[in-house]
Amino acid sequence: MGGARSERRERHAVVVGGSLAGLLAAHVLAGHAERVTVVERDRFPTGVKSRPGVAQGRHPHVLLEGGQSALESLLPGFLAELEAAGAPRVGMPSDLVLRQDGRWFRRLPATTHIYTGSRAQLEAVLRRRVLADPAISVVEATDVLGLLGDAARVRGVLLRDRSHGARGERRALEADLVVDASGSGTKAPRWLTSIGADAPYEETIDTGLAYASRVYRGPGGFLDGDTAGYYVYPGPAQVHAGGALPLEDGTHLVIVSGLRGDEPPTGDDEFVTYTKRLPHPLLHRWLDEAEPLSPAFGYRQAANVRRRYDLSARHPAGFLATGDALCTFNPVYGQGMAVAAMSAVALRDALAAPRRTATTRRVQRALLAASRQAWDISAGADRKMPGAIGTAVGGRPADRAADWYLGRVQARYPGDPVVGRAFRSVLTLSAPLTALFAPAVVRAVLLRPPPATPAEPPAAPEERGSGGHRPERPPADR
Repeated sequence: MGGARSERRERHAVVVGGSLAGLLAAHVLAGHAERVTVVERDRFPTGVKSRPGVAQGRHPHVLLEGGQSALESLLPGFLAELEAAGAPRVGMPSDLVLRQDGRWFRRLPATTHIYTGSRAQLEAVLRRRVLADPAISVVEATDVLGLLGDAARVRGVLLRDRSHGARGERRALEADLVVDASGSGTKAPRWLTSIGADAPYEETIDTGLAYASRVYRGPGGFLDGDTAGYYVYPGPAQVHAGGALPLEDGTHLVIVSGLRGDEPPTGDDEFVTYTKRLPHPLLHRWLDEAEPLSPAFGYRQAANVRRRYDLSARHPAGFLATGDALCTFNPVYGQGMAVAAMSAVALRDALAAPRRTATTRRVQRALLAASRQAWDISAGADRKMPGAIGTAVGGRPADRAADWYLGRVQARYPGDPVVGRAFRSVLTLSAPLTALFAPAVVRAVLLRPPPATPAEPPAAPEERGSGGHRPERPPADR
């Protein structure tokens, strides 16, 4: 799969899907193959625009710290380009009004930052960087119909030009490696069975979560001059969630969510009324004064799905899955973009390992490992939600002890600086789960009661530290 470019035979890799995961995989593979072809069913837009193939493109996206580190490792200077394009960099918890499990968070100095700009903006910056590599080419407006090869080895893909629908020209595109980065709607399990290989076992947890989002411009500052955004996290006792996060143009993207049978509406008045289900009227009051700039868009496919290619007895060489095609998370936890970037780092490191042969199975396991912590967080939280269904809802016997400890962590997270720093580092995928068992954290969790937290939404940070700052706001007419 790897090797030096000095070999005579030209190696060719095909990446199915041109979103974040696909582009980053192509970037990595360009260091190991003379040609990399990205096959994308859409046409890439000019500038910052949502693509039809990104079903969640109109909804909030955050880039967690683990994803930031991964992107910077892959594409040095990327974060500076993202900030230059206007992406808000928001300190947590200092810059946001946050609520979870009936508690408002203390607005302590930031220990981590997230980027909250639009998905379209981030993809535009990424495309510009990745597609500048002459080894990478793109085939747009094209469907992948299946795989070439057999149960032993994948040897390419079968393509069809979408511009002529079902009558479009079909052609074979041979490749030494095919990477499926086609997203949560992947058809790879069906493609594999059609060549005699095994479809992966799927682990699923579905809470029935649905959400709706809409762009607003606030009257001057948002909430108050020291607050960039607002968010209520869902939980078993408070299933409705929502808030508002800043975008690159000075507007805010408002989201509300509920569970199966109580999905948020997309009508103008109904959308605003639905915010009354949140445990405090803060967001509803702000919407009464804010100007809506877009319709409300709904989304209802928020299940956690993990495809266990590592367990397949008949998994062909020359085929890998990454990004949402491998592991899809409930979007409410904001992990998808970070895991896509971290998976690309795992791909890079697995292909470059000097003492281990980069077999398909070994690299696929490395990609799965890159998503494991995010899965443990998302699946662990969602299996506790009322009405959750799926093959992985039951969990493991060891989960009971872990749930007891994590429950104590969460009770202290909103108000304890030590526990809060550690838990945020885990949730943002910048530190392993073992960070929750550092001696100072264990002492706080086991020996101290939960500290007091604000009775009302805190209007300002408790103090200005070097870590937290209010994100810059472009002028309203930009």
